[in-house]
Amino acid sequence: MTFGFAPSSAASMSTSPDLSAASTNPLARMLEPAEWASAGIPLLRNPREVVSGLHARHRPRPATAVVAVLDPEERLLASASFTRRSTPADGWMFRNALLAQLRKVIPHDLRRRSPVRTAVLLYCRDGDARWTEEDGAWMWGLRDACTLHGLRCGAYITLTRDGWQVLGEGRGGRRPNTDSPPEFFTGEALPPLPRTGGAASEVLRRAAAR
Repeated sequence: MTFGFAPSSAASMSTSPDLSAASTNPLARMLEPAEWASAGIPLLRNPREVVSGLHARHRPRPATAVVAVLDPEERLLASASFTRRSTPADGWMFRNALLAQLRKVIPHDLRRRSPVRTAVLLYCRDGDARWTEEDGAWMWGLRDACTLHGLRCGAYITLTRDGWQVLGEGRGGRRPNTDSPPEFFTGEALPPLPRTGGAASEVLRRAAAR
């Protein structure tokens, strides 16, 4: 499968002789801006619409992460938000948190030969729009969570008092920001749920209710 990244660090670490060292070094589990920009992350056709839609749905405050899954037409299939714990930034921990949320809201695509759905991450935080090591850890976590859930790794977006910014692309805007009220959302509704029963339907039902 082609994800636009090198093979997952999470997958390779289990056979690496440096496993012990890597597991105790959070700095090894983050991506620099140059690495992210050169990784072939698919561009959002309308990033402001995606950001405004997620902001209106979840109303994130600082330290809130919103992970969303988009279909090939960039329609929202599922999303979930959670508050980051006050622990040191660690891509491995962020990966696990993102993966847990994805498993709650949408079935995996691991049986597909190549991913067709894309996960994006909006992270609301204090500070300005400049890249931080925390952002690098979220990038690492998003990449690996997507690999383990059979998704295409999409954009990483920060939301600060200065506005929003798609890191690695240089695209952004002043609204929404951490202080702005949710804008009126005119995006498309979630697609109708399948009529078949089973665990997958239940997962999608919960996703649509969010």
